[in-house]
Amino acid sequence: MAVRKLAPEDMQPQSFVLSPETEAFADKEIAKYPPGRQASAVIALLGKAQEQAGGWLPRKAIEAVAAKLDMPVIRVMEVATFYTMFNLEPVGKYFIQFCGTTPCVLRGAGDIKKVLERRIGDQNHVTPDGNFSWLEVECLGACSNAPMVQINDDYYEDLTTENFEKLLDDLAAGRPVKIGSQIGRNRSEPFEAVNTLQDPALYDGSLVGAWRKRFEEQAKAAETAEPAAAMASIPQEVKAAKPTAGRAIESPAADTPAERAKEGETPINPVDRKEAADPSTATKGQSHTEAEPRPAPQSGKSYVANPSKEGEAVPSSPTTPVAGTPPAQAETRRDGSESKPDVIVDKDNKSS
Repeated sequence: MAVRKLAPEDMQPQSFVLSPETEAFADKEIAKYPPGRQASAVIALLGKAQEQAGGWLPRKAIEAVAAKLDMPVIRVMEVATFYTMFNLEPVGKYFIQFCGTTPCVLRGAGDIKKVLERRIGDQNHVTPDGNFSWLEVECLGACSNAPMVQINDDYYEDLTTENFEKLLDDLAAGRPVKIGSQIGRNRSEPFEAVNTLQDPALYDGSLVGAWRKRFEEQAKAAETAEPAAAMASIPQEVKAAKPTAGRAIESPAADTPAERAKEGETPINPVDRKEAADPSTATKGQSHTEAEPRPAPQSGKSYVANPSKEGEAVPSSPTTPVAGTPPAQAETRRDGSESKPDVIVDKDNKSS
């Protein structure tokens, strides 16, 4: 945000006193707030003081508002320099705020700017007669009627170089001017023939509640259509079959043992039995039915000899069979025929 400063001292008036009208306005605004909260009226009072000063805020006007609200001058100064709606330098009788953002530029705002520069001069320059000054500002929110300008408190829209030149001439001569669209548009409606929203039913009230009725009809149709569609997908022979309590209906085409037995055939399809017995289709790997025994189960425990009192023997740790050891060899080791002697730990933590 650009730094906003007060006008140079040679532009500042020597004094500023709130007029009776401004005093009455201030009292009315202050009364809207609880006692001690009169600072809440600072923006309203600054706006009224700017109007009294001719469209801008001199230093003395800011100080007068601070005195009226019993506020430090710096606090009121902060508000005045923050909000761009407060002009800190003198402006013309007709202060023109020119919108130069994208929507207006696309609609010819560049030509309007050239008219301002030719007839008035640079921004913030007041014409010698005191009538005009202008400033380029951000979007003013009338994009549908671009290009446009704001002159004092009013909008002037749908500008062209021709009608804008005439507007400035009329203002300078004191003639009445038309506020709003300069091409006869009513607010923001289409300028030429209206091609949308022409159905009278949109305005005569006949459609009130129609959307709800339509949704209810659609929901009812969906509820009745879904069961019908589901039944249509079931074969006719299944529909005719008598369902068994507690069981799902089986399709006659299913090759189940019960269905085969019912038809007088073997419950297991011979083709399936043959495929199951074929070694070539079996899963590769060693089976538990083969002659070679399986490895003995492994123990997840860990046996560690701990120091004990003198003469006390530490229980021998069971011998864990090596992975892949046949059960017969493992049993021999459990009997002690091939096992090592028990470990004895003395007080000096020496084993023998």
